[in-house]
Amino acid sequence: MRDSFNREIDYLRISVTDRCNMRCVYCMPGEGVEWKTHAEILTFEEMIALCRIFAELGIKKIKVSGGEPLVRRGLPGFVEALKTTPGVEQVTLTTNGLLLNDHLDALLDAGLDAVNISLDTLNPVTFGKITRYPYSVEYGGLEGKTAVVRNKALEQILTALDKALARALRVKINCVPIEGLNDADIVPLAALARDRPLAVRFIELMPLGRAASFTGIPAAALVSILTGGIQDAGGVLMPDTERIGNGPAVYYRVKGWQGRIGLIAALSHSFCATCNRLRLSASGMLSPCLSSSAGTDLRVLLRGGKPLAQTIAAVIGSKPASHNFLECRREKAGHSDKAMWNIGG
Repeated sequence: MRDSFNREIDYLRISVTDRCNMRCVYCMPGEGVEWKTHAEILTFEEMIALCRIFAELGIKKIKVSGGEPLVRRGLPGFVEALKTTPGVEQVTLTTNGLLLNDHLDALLDAGLDAVNISLDTLNPVTFGKITRYPYSVEYGGLEGKTAVVRNKALEQILTALDKALARALRVKINCVPIEGLNDADIVPLAALARDRPLAVRFIELMPLGRAASFTGIPAAALVSILTGGIQDAGGVLMPDTERIGNGPAVYYRVKGWQGRIGLIAALSHSFCATCNRLRLSASGMLSPCLSSSAGTDLRVLLRGGKPLAQTIAAVIGSKPASHNFLECRREKAGHSDKAMWNIGG
C-alpha cells in the first residue's frame, strides 16, 4: 500500500514489550519506569491477528523489537507464527544481545531471518556506564596488584554474536555514537567487521526522550573518524552501493575485511522521502513516524471487535512527509511518549 506521498509502505516494526533488562543512559532513567500492566499489552495472538491485516494491506517485512524483546516469554513461538503469516516474507529481531545466546537455537528453528544487536562499545567500563549493567573488577597477578576489568554481560553478547554468525544468521551491530561517552569506541567497534561477515552501523542520535539531553555525532564527523582510524591501520574506507536488509543505511567497505560499515544519518541526511515503515507499540499504538505525536490505538478497536483495515489504511495515509527530530531537539525534553524504550526505535 502507498501513502499520500506515493511511498510504498511494506515494513512494520513491532515492539512486543516496554520492559528491558538494561537501563541505557540515553533511553531510560536509572530507576527504571512504570511498566505497563499485562492487560495493557497486546497478547501475541492479538499481534498475529493484526499482522494478518497488515500483510493483506501490503506489509511484507516485520522487525520485532522492544524494550528488550527477549525478556518476553514465548518470543520464538511468536516469530514462528509471524513467519507462517501469509504475505510476510521476512522477520528480523533487534536485541541488546544479553539473552540471545539462550534463545538463538529456538529463534533459528522458528525461521528468524536476521538479528540486529545494539552495542555501543567494546570497553567494559564504558559498557557499564552506558547500560548501567553491573561490571566487575577482578584482581590478580603479583600481590594482587593487577586489576582486570571484566563485564560478563559484554562477554555474553559477543559470544552470542559469534554463535549467530557461526549458524549463518545475518547479523548487524547498531551503535549510537555520543560525544564524551563512546566516541573513542567508534573505530574499535568498526573493526568487528574486519574478521566477521557482519555490518557495523553507526546511527545518529535521535533526540527523543532522554536522548535529547545528549549530543550525538553527525555522519560527516563519523566518516572522518572512521577514515582516520582505518587509514592508521593501513586500510581505505570505500563507498559500497550494495543494499543490506530493509533500512536506510549507507555502507562502506574496507579491502580485505569480511564485513561492512554502515551509517544511518537520520538527522543530517534525512531519508524520509523513501521511508517505508510503520511502528506498532506493545500496547497497540500504531504510529506513522518515530517522531510523530500522531497515532491510533488499535488495541481498543481490536478488543472492541471493530474493523481495522480501514483504520490502518488511514494511519498510512496520515504518514508525514518527514520527521520532526529538529523540533524535538529544540524542545530538549523531546516527546515523553516517544521514548525509545516504549516505541522500539
